[in-house]
Amino acid sequence: MSEINMNQSFAAGTQNNEKNYFFPLAAMTTLFFLWGFITVFNDVLIPRLKSVFDLNYTEAMLIQFCFFIAYFVVSLPAGNLVKRLGYQKGIIIGLIVAAAGCLLFYPAVIVHQYWVFLTALFVMASGIVILQVSANPYVAALGAPKTASSRLNLAQALNSLGTTLGPIAGGMLLFGAGSAAVVEAANADSVKVPYLVIAGCLLAIAVVFAFLKLPTIEAHIETEDCKVKDKNLKEAPHLIMGVVAIFCYVGAEVSIGSFIVNYFAEEHIGGLDAPTAAKLLGYYWGGAMVGRFIGSQALKFVAPSKALVFNSIFVMLLLAMTMFTEGNIAMVSVLAIGLFNSIMFPTIFTTAIEGLGSLTSKGSGWLCLAIVGGAIIPLLQGVVADTMHIQISFIVPLVCYIFIAWYGLNVEKLSKQWHDKIA
Repeated sequence: MSEINMNQSFAAGTQNNEKNYFFPLAAMTTLFFLWGFITVFNDVLIPRLKSVFDLNYTEAMLIQFCFFIAYFVVSLPAGNLVKRLGYQKGIIIGLIVAAAGCLLFYPAVIVHQYWVFLTALFVMASGIVILQVSANPYVAALGAPKTASSRLNLAQALNSLGTTLGPIAGGMLLFGAGSAAVVEAANADSVKVPYLVIAGCLLAIAVVFAFLKLPTIEAHIETEDCKVKDKNLKEAPHLIMGVVAIFCYVGAEVSIGSFIVNYFAEEHIGGLDAPTAAKLLGYYWGGAMVGRFIGSQALKFVAPSKALVFNSIFVMLLLAMTMFTEGNIAMVSVLAIGLFNSIMFPTIFTTAIEGLGSLTSKGSGWLCLAIVGGAIIPLLQGVVADTMHIQISFIVPLVCYIFIAWYGLNVEKLSKQWHDKIA
């Protein structure tokens, strides 16, 4: 999820040698790693709290709902905050808010109330949203605009590293190395220490950023583009459908990751205990990291829309396989989805804002709000899992990828309709 706002305005005055920005860039990439790590920690928190509070799947998916609803609620206020205070102060505030959310896990354990855990998640996610709104355009601005893509790809690779290591660390920290019986008997205390450690790390990094001498970035003011100044974003069909595609993609990606640990516990699938399944979850997110490196090279030769269709079709086939098979085939199929997910977010994002001119920043904001799909889709899959079966519930993300494939097939035609309007 680190790609959001990647097309916001670049800095004025970025003509300096990029070597001068090595240290600021190194500092910023640690943030991408951190929020990737924290975001997928939820995938392991879900089975932990599901067991502790004896939740059904719908109730357990409220974890992702409360986390990702923050993108819908906080994104626009966060953008105004960063515009008013600047990137560096925005980053510091984001770190402090995220740390506050982590610290709330301590009283949540003490009072042993599920709603307090959900509140802590929302506060933590709000801090991460502020971080993303601050860090993405700042990284883009630290150097020449023509090399912004390479800088963001590097930062996104670090984000993927965080999403790969998060489930592995989460499995060890939340479940330990005990037997399945010991794990099942454990209470919510196992949640307390990991989040206190994360809070300490976030606060320490906030202190470091407070004393860093980071370059001051003056966001350039968008000029009125004569081609689009009288146009409304609602007239851009490729953007409107792109918003729906981002909603579907983020929702499906998060939903699949949220169910894997419980899915692998099913006797006919893997019969795995939670710590073992959590380790395997790392392959799902690790596949996205590998696919991102492969995709960055492949997209030099393949049209983005075609790559999107190709990957969507493969994901649909893999979802069908995991729904209608058992054992290792079912497990490998769902884990392999991560590899094909890799290029989808940036591809949808860039095709959706293509040709928007001075409306690009506003269009990017719409796409950012669509990340709320990570709150809605897992909840829908939870309802299906409760009413039917967890294996059948994968039909929910399957429907999402069908729409993404449709978007890939039609985005060039939709984009042409927009260009004809502004011609």
